[in-house]
Amino acid sequence: MKRISASGGKVGGGVLLALLGAGIPALVGAALHGHAGTPYQETRLYFGTDRPGGRPPVGEQEFMRFLDREITPAFPEGLTLQDGRGQWRGQDGRTVRETSYEVVLLYPESEADERGARIERIRTAYEEQYQQDSVGRSDDKVTAEF
Repeated sequence: MKRISASGGKVGGGVLLALLGAGIPALVGAALHGHAGTPYQETRLYFGTDRPGGRPPVGEQEFMRFLDREITPAFPEGLTLQDGRGQWRGQDGRTVRETSYEVVLLYPESEADERGARIERIRTAYEEQYQQDSVGRSDDKVTAEF
């Protein structure tokens, strides 16, 4: 014989929902407001390698020399270098694809102005040395801990 309670199990379910309901806002609040680490700025630089006039692209050894000479001294505490394949639309409307390098820099947010000036010097140096139209840059505020 099967017994069915008058409450239909709703009391137990209601208690469970109340407990979950109380816990979910606390978990969401912790996830949204928990700060693990220190405020940092993350800058990503995008270096293309194609050169105008049919000249050969910037080679890996050439780029590594630039990294050692220009970027590493400006950010001696470290960086991340990633190989990439970039694409963009040229002035003639055609899609240009090229090998590229992405450099990721992290530095304390409190140093953003001074570090930003270093970054601009790096961008200008690469554009001038390798006849580039531009070096892409993106900035984000993050928290980080090392």
